[in-house]
Amino acid sequence: MSENKFKIKPNKSSEGFSGKSLFSGLERKLKLESYFEEGFPVQYLPKILFVMMLGLLYISNTHYAEKAVRKINSIQAEVEDLRADYTTLKSDLMFASKQSEVARKVKVFGLKESLKPPYKIEIEEGEY
Repeated sequence: MSENKFKIKPNKSSEGFSGKSLFSGLERKLKLESYFEEGFPVQYLPKILFVMMLGLLYISNTHYAEKAVRKINSIQAEVEDLRADYTTLKSDLMFASKQSEVARKVKVFGLKESLKPPYKIEIEEGEY
């Protein structure tokens, strides 16, 4: 006598579908259904969890590195701005401390530039 066989009828919604997608081809190549016929293989669970943990660690490390790069770039831009400010202020101070500029600014207060060179006052040890 012949054996009874159960035949699955295709869905009406998938009749036009040829089954040639990326995932269906991947599933046929890897033959994943044969691994799960007798249930979930628990012996591989620690390895799967370890690989998942490594994947999460890799993703978080990538995000941390990108965040650090963005922070470094923003700090470098800030340093360049501060360096430009420093250079500008230093040149302004050097210009303002020139003898001619100082003389021009104190002229308002009635001070004049001395035309005689300075001289050294010498005092002997017992005089003061």
